[in-house]
Amino acid sequence: MRLALAQAAAAAAAGEVPVGAAVCVGDRVLAVAHNLTVASGDPTAHAECLAIRGALGALGSDRLPDATLYVTLEPCAQCAGAIILAKVGRVVFGAWDDKAGMAGSVHDLLRHPRLNHHPEVRGGVLADACGDILRHFFQDRR
Repeated sequence: MRLALAQAAAAAAAGEVPVGAAVCVGDRVLAVAHNLTVASGDPTAHAECLAIRGALGALGSDRLPDATLYVTLEPCAQCAGAIILAKVGRVVFGAWDDKAGMAGSVHDLLRHPRLNHHPEVRGGVLADACGDILRHFFQDRR
């Protein structure tokens, strides 16, 4: 999660919403990323999707069943969909997102019974640190 937090800090410094992600298999870091929606002009350039793409490329695969995705904010619907499609084995997130979270806050897409993949999910890891970086980012812009 500390790698994801470092990515979130880099996002904030670049004027992006500070969400960071890392994909690992065991001790091996496959990819790290942060939101790039502003820089890319692409509202889908979320940290999770970018990190998943990087990890898939690093492995030359279309699936990540042995991987853990660490992300500083509970995944949104788009990112939950990418997690399911890439068959990520485990998701660990920091801050809960009561506006768009799809791992239990608004809905639980990651564990929806009708979907064909259900990653292991753990939320609230370093939640204070992950939430603080978001709070400070938005306070500074108000």
